[in-house]
Amino acid sequence: MSDTVEKLIIIGSGPAGYTAAIYSSRALLQPLMFEGEESGGQLMITTEVENYPGFPEGVTGPELMEHFRKQAERFGTRMQRQNVSRVDLSARPFKVWVGDKLYQSKALIIATGASAKYLGLPSEKQFANKGVSACATCDGAFFRNMDVAVIGGGDTAMEEATFLTRFAKKVYIIHRRDSFRASKIMAEKALKNPKIEVLWNTVVDEIVGDKFVTGVKLTNTTTKAKSDLAVQGVFLAIGHQPNTKFLNGQLETDELGYLVTKGKSSYTSVEGVFACGDVQDHHYRQAITAAGSGCMSAIDAERWLESTGQG
Repeated sequence: MSDTVEKLIIIGSGPAGYTAAIYSSRALLQPLMFEGEESGGQLMITTEVENYPGFPEGVTGPELMEHFRKQAERFGTRMQRQNVSRVDLSARPFKVWVGDKLYQSKALIIATGASAKYLGLPSEKQFANKGVSACATCDGAFFRNMDVAVIGGGDTAMEEATFLTRFAKKVYIIHRRDSFRASKIMAEKALKNPKIEVLWNTVVDEIVGDKFVTGVKLTNTTTKAKSDLAVQGVFLAIGHQPNTKFLNGQLETDELGYLVTKGKSSYTSVEGVFACGDVQDHHYRQAITAAGSGCMSAIDAERWLESTGQG
């Protein structure tokens, strides 16, 4: 156990965590950041980012995250590319374990993000950023005048499919059941769109292609009939999983498992613990909104430490 009690520990990296680190470092809080073994968040598997302000020619996800990281380092953030295994938020200072090593901190910022749920097909990883995406808002513009498939049946799938009709020539919604889980209004909007066709009772067996996606292999769950569908893009819309397992239920979450923050702040249900980015936001899920909430969490943490005489 380290005898040192940190002013602030940031758990997680990505746009939210790195922005929190930039702001808290500049506020002289000397944050210690546990980036995670796979630092940088979901942008590390995003080849082209065209919607982040300040990069008119676009930038790759890893390059953008390296800029964030270097900026945080410049102001003195100490970084460790390790995963936090568990925490104890029952008393202050808070306890944070990395394996068997214990750290203590007066305040915590949780920025562990969320991970897209996948079907479990090897070809999903093979064609990641080569036609397979989990974010239509991020990647839809790359599929102008192409045929694409959206896999899922909830509100997210309806939103993604409807959004993609702005760019794609044709959008297929592939759903394993004979009715959507989506809200009635969202489902009706999708069903009425002339660019959208629904393949009911259908599952994807495989995503195929050469260098890029060229199609999917399908099975009808009722008839067991096999078929091929030619598409250039496959969008996974079966949900995201917030990365909160290490918290072991110590913070309030919503029905989907995302951390609940109070009002327009980053305060969680435990005083002195703040949350930012996709771990508490399943609505926007953008790099720019994650970065903004990272800024909020750092300012909230700084002001809380100051108000409690720990700054």
